[in-house]
Amino acid sequence: MTTPVASCWWLAERLDDPDIRVVDTRWYLLEPGEGRQQYEKGHIPGAVFLDLDTDLSAPTGPGRHPLPAAGDFGALMGRHGIGNHHHVVVYDQGPGSIAARLWWMLRSAGHGEVSVLDGGYGRWTAEGHPTTADGPEYPQAPFKVSRDFTPTIDRHSLRDRLGTVQVIDARPADRYRGENETVDPAAGHIPTSISAPTDGNLGRDGLFKSPDLLARRFADLGVDPGVPVVSSCGSGVTACHNIIALVLAGWPEATLYPGSWSDWSTAGFPVATGAEPGTSTGAPAESSAPPP
Repeated sequence: MTTPVASCWWLAERLDDPDIRVVDTRWYLLEPGEGRQQYEKGHIPGAVFLDLDTDLSAPTGPGRHPLPAAGDFGALMGRHGIGNHHHVVVYDQGPGSIAARLWWMLRSAGHGEVSVLDGGYGRWTAEGHPTTADGPEYPQAPFKVSRDFTPTIDRHSLRDRLGTVQVIDARPADRYRGENETVDPAAGHIPTSISAPTDGNLGRDGLFKSPDLLARRFADLGVDPGVPVVSSCGSGVTACHNIIALVLAGWPEATLYPGSWSDWSTAGFPVATGAEPGTSTGAPAESSAPPP
């Protein structure tokens, strides 16, 4: 299994390698179609475009971006010329929070040869690497998934396990607290979950932090590597960024909650608000401090 991230220089030296496939997953919240428009203006040579809404999600299911059937996903890869023998390098506009979704899907379906481009398209252009507006033409390739997407958890199983697993929430801190919610039907977070926004996985240069710094980050947040972790976000996309960060840190791989907050909040399950995780019922934890 290859490294979860690849540098722009590493890819630039291998653009002509027939065993490399590059995938552009640029996507912008509340701006449907913008990613494809950006791709058509310019992209990494040889890159194919896959849309989060229409390619990497099922039409129906729990949450805003339900996972497709694994067999359908394998057929999608094959139609775009991606075979089981290819090393896939996937990128988005920069932070990797969307690219991480495809990284997780490939890896969890048994295809270990996949990396997220560290720094994404923004880093690629800043370093002066080539771009093109021409789309590639690849013959269909055989791609067979070796297993269903795993490990995942649904809302009922997660609700039953609150307090025995650690839930980390990749959304921005204001949405975790229940402020500025403009996407999902309720504001707040899954009770007991820890706020772990994806930008904390990156350094000032926009690249993933070192394994030691990532391990320190999660430890400072109160995450215990000895307790199972469930990664959540708004709709099961940016949660995969935290899974990459945990893998880079050398920690056990987290379980993905694909439906995430969009599924949990729609179901009317308990909600916690504010900066604290709350209890499994959604209520704030009782303070042990004496009354004033």
